[in-house]
Amino acid sequence: MTLEEVVGCNTTEKKMETVNQALEELLAAAQRRDCLTVGVYESAKLMNVDPDSVILCILATDEEDEGDIALQIHFTLIQAFCCDNDINILRVSGMQRLAEVLGENSAESNGNEPKDLHCILVTNPHTDTWKNQALEEVGSYCAESRCKNQWIPYISMQQR
Repeated sequence: MTLEEVVGCNTTEKKMETVNQALEELLAAAQRRDCLTVGVYESAKLMNVDPDSVILCILATDEEDEGDIALQIHFTLIQAFCCDNDINILRVSGMQRLAEVLGENSAESNGNEPKDLHCILVTNPHTDTWKNQALEEVGSYCAESRCKNQWIPYISMQQR
């Protein structure tokens, strides 16, 4: 392994860690501001009605979801829509961590139906401009990935 490869790997790992933390911060902040839409069908409805309010689309799966053909078809259609409407897309694994960040584990204990976390939209109301460092970090990561011809970047959310 060359020095460039070692330094490059280390830099990539640090960047992924930074983006991972930024994504968690962004989700928490968006949830507090009531700027999250959770669920494949709910997200599709919102994108159909008001695509300009969507600033980030998160598509989440784990290994057991890879064989779900219906879900993969939904993802393909959502990805195409996002690309056509210049909406940043991020693929995420680690559904359990995602549920923890959104506080969904406690919903199950209350007897409520767990939410479908496979698709999450972060929105920005037209009446309010939302400045957030985490949002800028995630948006920058998506833009950098597109420059490297990786149109849909991937992040693995790690348990803490």
